[in-house]
Amino acid sequence: MDIQKTYEKYINVFEEFKDKLKNNESEKLSNYRKKAFEIFQKLGIPDNKNENYRNAGIADILNKDYEFTIDSRGAVVNLNEFFKCEVENLDTHVVLLSNGEYYKDNEPITDLNEGVIICGLQEAKAKYPEIIEKYYNQYPSEIEDGFVALNTMFAQDGVFIYVPDNIEVNKTIQLVNLTHGFGNKNIFKRNLFVLGKNSKLSLVICDHTLNMSNNFVVDITESYVGENSQLDYHTIQNEPNKSGVINSHFINLEKYSRCNSFVISLHGGILRNNVFAKLAGENSEANLYGLNLTDKGQRVDNFTLIDHVVPNCMSNELYKGILDEHAQGSFLGRILVRKNAQKTEAYQTNNNLCLTPQTKMRTRPQLEIYADDVKCSHGATVGQLGQDALMYLRQRGIDAREAKLMLMFAFANDVLLKVNIPPLRERIANLLDSRLRGEFSFCDHCLLNCKSRS
Repeated sequence: MDIQKTYEKYINVFEEFKDKLKNNESEKLSNYRKKAFEIFQKLGIPDNKNENYRNAGIADILNKDYEFTIDSRGAVVNLNEFFKCEVENLDTHVVLLSNGEYYKDNEPITDLNEGVIICGLQEAKAKYPEIIEKYYNQYPSEIEDGFVALNTMFAQDGVFIYVPDNIEVNKTIQLVNLTHGFGNKNIFKRNLFVLGKNSKLSLVICDHTLNMSNNFVVDITESYVGENSQLDYHTIQNEPNKSGVINSHFINLEKYSRCNSFVISLHGGILRNNVFAKLAGENSEANLYGLNLTDKGQRVDNFTLIDHVVPNCMSNELYKGILDEHAQGSFLGRILVRKNAQKTEAYQTNNNLCLTPQTKMRTRPQLEIYADDVKCSHGATVGQLGQDALMYLRQRGIDAREAKLMLMFAFANDVLLKVNIPPLRERIANLLDSRLRGEFSFCDHCLLNCKSRS
């Protein structure tokens, strides 16, 4: 199925089910769907003519026929028995999603801080309409993007987390996205996280697929970080080679707030990660970190936009990639400093290792500055392992293979050291080491126990 046919399919499905998609939503939320539909009609599905998606390989995702339904695809088995966290000593509240829906049989969380809300987005629309209407789709509505519009048209459920003023959530929240069942599924998921003033929330988001089907996931997460609050956000992607994922995270930062965002892509087919960070309040700070490992025919595309709206804000960005065999990747990072955003500090770095001549990596760091009192820098590198460093290690009795592994791990370690949850950092380091040694693949963690490595 080509992009045009897929576009027409989405148009027809929305027209047919637009009334059912409302599902007792308020008029305001329904209008967001209607407006998104108008934007999607105008923009269509981004392809290689779209500057932001030129190297994302979207056509390769859409050349399959996916099963799409607006009806519930909840699990008929107990998913709590399928997922057991392998991170030792990681003390978290675990929340499961089933094919994009909040899992109705999540084990109850009994020791949350007073006032903290964790539930499905669909449930929140009914129980907490004043919060939903205040925050839902506020930042994404500013971005005209075909996939953002597509998600707003169709997404019905996801996770809603609300942290009231002056509350630091006592444990990390671990959201586990489980994709299961047979057939090629098209899934739309929407998460909304709201932090009040002087609050703190740590999140770990894990993507797991329990089959070898072709799945296409389009999801959006919105994070609103209140005054003097902090969000630590970690997403760990471990998807099969046939997967296609368009993942967008919108972060709105009020004054004196901070967000530390991590995107760790260990395995996947075609992964597209968008991070939009708006520094809307003075003295706010955004730290964006990314690490991806790809081999075979895998592809990871990272896009970031950091929008400095007001003065006296800081952003740091460090993305690294290691590509092997026939893997492809791209990075497009844009820093926008608006006219009134004086005293801005913004730093962006993208470094990549290409281990074979067959790999392809494209990088485009960008600065767009309209203020005159700023400190900004950006840089990018694409290269191979340094021969001098290899020779140095070989001269000390380390064999060639181990020397290469040490250098690759050291290259990635700059990002790992930023992870501020020690058990998670150690687990990612172990997975990274196994991945580099060729001992780890998605199949090793799949419950199907089939022999396919394709």
